[in-house]
Amino acid sequence: MKYGPVKVRDKQGREVVLRNAEIQDAADLISYLKITTGETPYLIREPEEVTLTLEQEQAFIQRNIASGKELLLIATIDGKHIGNCSLTSIGNYKRYAHRCDIAIALYQKYCGTGIGRIMLETVLDLAKQQGYEQAELEVIADNKNAIALYEALGFVKYGQFPNNMKYADGTYADALWMMKKL
Repeated sequence: MKYGPVKVRDKQGREVVLRNAEIQDAADLISYLKITTGETPYLIREPEEVTLTLEQEQAFIQRNIASGKELLLIATIDGKHIGNCSLTSIGNYKRYAHRCDIAIALYQKYCGTGIGRIMLETVLDLAKQQGYEQAELEVIADNKNAIALYEALGFVKYGQFPNNMKYADGTYADALWMMKKL
């Protein structure tokens, strides 16, 4: 799906540009994945597990652009990529056509600036416009800031996955399944 560019302001008054990812963003997106996975324990990969090639990332971006119902939304400040929010179909089956998955991550230095909320609101609005009836996400159970944001946007906790992730040190983290009716 194509979107934007749309200019918004964060809590600090900075101009943030929201738009769909483009092929030329592929290298930045791979770098972003490597950095953000190292900044927080709340994402599903370790930095060394980000092994996408430039061609794979470009193909992923192209599929999102060509899709009528999926989006990789990126945010930039002064032309620098600062975060992503994705809208993905749950499945290609008619029985799942009403459901979508939402995921978001920002570089840590941009968390708490209102950008995540703006991106989520944008993606949720687009999901509704595309005919989705419910948005779903998983979040690590001790990610209190993210959970508070999701609840403020109308997501409700419906389940918990014990030991959803196992960290390198042998500890585990539970995940919550949350859903919002659109």
